[in-house]
Amino acid sequence: MLALQLDTLDRIHEHAKAEFPDECCGIILSDGAREFVRECRNIQNERHAEDPETYPRDARTAYLIDPHDLIRVHKEAETEGRPIKAFYHSHPNHDAYFSEKDKADATAWDEPVYPDAAYIVISIYDGEVRTTRAYAWSEADTDFIEMPIHEG
Repeated sequence: MLALQLDTLDRIHEHAKAEFPDECCGIILSDGAREFVRECRNIQNERHAEDPETYPRDARTAYLIDPHDLIRVHKEAETEGRPIKAFYHSHPNHDAYFSEKDKADATAWDEPVYPDAAYIVISIYDGEVRTTRAYAWSEADTDFIEMPIHEG
């Protein structure tokens, strides 16, 4: 089970609404007592415009976290003692499922890149959040499986 504070869910839902119809993306850090939502810039449209063969999808159906944002969040996690709790992104006008692309992005050589982090997917249709689901790596299944989210 993934326990998330109500404020955290509200913030990631607002981020998804603000970025609609594009996918939003971000990272949640936690020091155990508090959670810290770090919105990241989705640079998928930029990459798609520069090289549509390598990046055939735009930000309506894909996300790519700005590397500078990822480095900034990693530095904060390390210097402030706030490990990465979860990554999140939205699926505009699609269900909240962990796609094959999501799995590919979260693994390297069939192993999770962040084995202790959850992956949250927000389904948002016409600017309204419908569903939020979380996924985590299961050693037993050697795959990402859905896990319940506990709000509180």
